[in-house]
Amino acid sequence: MDYQRIFAQAIDRLHAEGRYRVFIDILRNKGAYPNARCFAGHNGPKPITVWCSNDYLAMGQHSKVIEAMEEALHDVGAGSGGTRNIGGNTHYHIQLEAELADLHGKEAALLFTSGYISNEATLATLGKLLPGCVIFSDERNHASMIAGIRNSGCEKRVFRHNDLDHLEELLAATDPEAPKLIAFESVYSMDGDVAPIAAICDLADKYNALTYLDEVHAVGMYGPRGGGISERDEVAHRLTIIEGTLGKAFGVMGGYITADRNIVDVVRSYAPGFIFTTSLSPVLVAGALASVRHLKGSSSEREAQHANAARLKSIFIEAGLPVMPSTTHIVPLMVGDPIKAKRISDILLAEYGVYVQPINYPTVPRGTERLRFTPGPAHGEEMMQELATALAEIWDRLEMRLAA
Repeated sequence: MDYQRIFAQAIDRLHAEGRYRVFIDILRNKGAYPNARCFAGHNGPKPITVWCSNDYLAMGQHSKVIEAMEEALHDVGAGSGGTRNIGGNTHYHIQLEAELADLHGKEAALLFTSGYISNEATLATLGKLLPGCVIFSDERNHASMIAGIRNSGCEKRVFRHNDLDHLEELLAATDPEAPKLIAFESVYSMDGDVAPIAAICDLADKYNALTYLDEVHAVGMYGPRGGGISERDEVAHRLTIIEGTLGKAFGVMGGYITADRNIVDVVRSYAPGFIFTTSLSPVLVAGALASVRHLKGSSSEREAQHANAARLKSIFIEAGLPVMPSTTHIVPLMVGDPIKAKRISDILLAEYGVYVQPINYPTVPRGTERLRFTPGPAHGEEMMQELATALAEIWDRLEMRLAA
């Protein structure tokens, strides 16, 4: 068996399809986001503007977050020292879980090392504990949710994206006595659309199903205190489990779930992805704690971000660029070809000092490749106009301009 040939062919396929992923070598400039520097050649760092970060509110640069992390570092050191069960539990962890439970109006919360792990571990654990459980999953759910459902060993029924009629059809065709769980997201991060949460809760009530809502692209961003779409729409109390991340709008790292005490205790006690993983560094937890507390009391960051997202969409439309419909802070431009998406990204970085990553399969379906822009509070009008001008020039250069 020629192992190396098999591995080489796998990579060659990605190159041939135009979806080989390249990491960009950059450093952000502390306190000056979205300004950063890129180490792309041999002439030292080149100034760039970041347009694709999931640090939506630049909280990773906020003075309160940095100060809290520095204080924790000098107070308790760098690492946690172990799993939560063996040496890795700190007062910071307990405080943050209390803040997150309060944020979503739930009895308890549980921290994980990432949003991926919180989804995978929780869904897999719940499915294994509920005998004969059937999980209903939106077709555009994140890969971590899909992995968790697969690892649960449950029967899975996929409903068309945000299609309530299809979801009800699947629910009605399922054994009324079988345990049921509906898993979906609030903001779908590649298209920027929003789930009909209240209507899904209505169906869950009608068919006696649990609900699992992934709010990773909405926590910090929506609602009076940053509790997400479920807080904005005043439906958080109707959801069984709300999952979120600390690595996007909160600007640090980690994932979590919130629910009633029994569910959280079950996941804490049975999920291998929690039990056997070194806990988050208390330095990270301290930063996330400061971020959550700040955004509970401050709406200026999300208001500025939402205003800038709306402005960028308008500028793209005025420039004749193929901006996709989005009701949220995500601004996607349709390209429809992986090679062209990568080419546009490369030109933007090399010639214009603009960093935006191409989004290709399997993150999005084939033929829907795109560039995904996430303007933050500090992306100014001049930056947006320069970006639109650069994109229009590249679109014309590559003969991609759509007929008016």
